[in-house]
Amino acid sequence: MWILLAAASALLLGFYDIFKKLSVRNNNVPVVLWLNTLFGTLLLSPVIVQSLSSPHDFLPLIAHAHILLKAVIVLGSWILGYFAIKHLPLTIQGPINATRPVLVLIGALIIFGERLNIWQWAGVLLGIVSLYMISRIGAGEGFSLRRSHWLWMSIGATLLGAGSALYDKYLIRLYSPLQVQAWYSLYQCIIMGIVTLVLLRTPVIRAKAGPFTWRWAIPCIALFLTAADMAYFYALSLPGSMIAIVSMMRRGSVIVSFAYGVLALHEHGIRTKLIDLGILLLGLACLTIGSL
Repeated sequence: MWILLAAASALLLGFYDIFKKLSVRNNNVPVVLWLNTLFGTLLLSPVIVQSLSSPHDFLPLIAHAHILLKAVIVLGSWILGYFAIKHLPLTIQGPINATRPVLVLIGALIIFGERLNIWQWAGVLLGIVSLYMISRIGAGEGFSLRRSHWLWMSIGATLLGAGSALYDKYLIRLYSPLQVQAWYSLYQCIIMGIVTLVLLRTPVIRAKAGPFTWRWAIPCIALFLTAADMAYFYALSLPGSMIAIVSMMRRGSVIVSFAYGVLALHEHGIRTKLIDLGILLLGLACLTIGSL
């Protein structure tokens, strides 16, 4: 059962990336992002109400400080990631984002002093090779590290996402994952609302951001992300579930967004990108084996 839930989470995450691409394409990114945080908060509002009304679920002030920091980290990752996915091909953005587990392992090695086995080192090296390859592929399509700040935004979003995952190791020991998700969604909505208001009141930035167009793909971003996270957490709660395998399968979402980029958006350089994707998936498989 948990295998099916992990696969469902990966599939939902893949469509989440697709809906992000459809939502921000030729659209106002700050408004789209704020609406995403708003819909995410509305979907999780029952958890917030329960937390406020039940003494058992009530969170102390220090917990909200911890979750607020999580919201800032994730929102930073999303801001960079939304701008990156607007301007980069999915077949470049997807593989960069999928290297997050590699960066998490490197972070755990540096911050927590964790020791890596031979399989994990192999996964890390393959992940680095994949990142190097995708940077060279991007350069061939006009997105070089020297000239394209969109590529740097994608890398920055992935680094912040890895930082959030490392911080989760601390948060999940103290608080319910669903409560963390609900409250950081609310804080993101408030922060992004203020940021969007300030940005749109600045004439130069408003002109660069362009007009906002409503699309039904926008609420689907929050819907699919929330569903993917719920499937992920439920899979981990089942007896016999293995977090290494669940996390690996979840990163398989890159296959869905990659396929959409090829089949629907007709993106270029697919043969070389498929080789890079194969190296990345092999690296993720090595990380999984090393974590068993």
